[in-house]
Amino acid sequence: MNTSQTHRAQLSTKDFAAFGVDLVAYIKPVTVKGATSYAIHAADGTPLTILHERDAAYATVRQHEMEPVSVH
Repeated sequence: MNTSQTHRAQLSTKDFAAFGVDLVAYIKPVTVKGATSYAIHAADGTPLTILHERDAAYATVRQHEMEPVSVH
């Protein structure tokens, strides 16, 4: 077994949930008052904000030095 696989196996559920919390933000389309908006969530699933435009959501995430990931 390689070292990275061994290390992953030793992460607790809490550690795994916090993995990437300061590095990644998830963006997914949501419907608000009949219109498509974009919800931004932290890596641990915590809702952060909702923006009306997809490009604004991605720019906001990058502005906070995080990597945006699309969720469908």
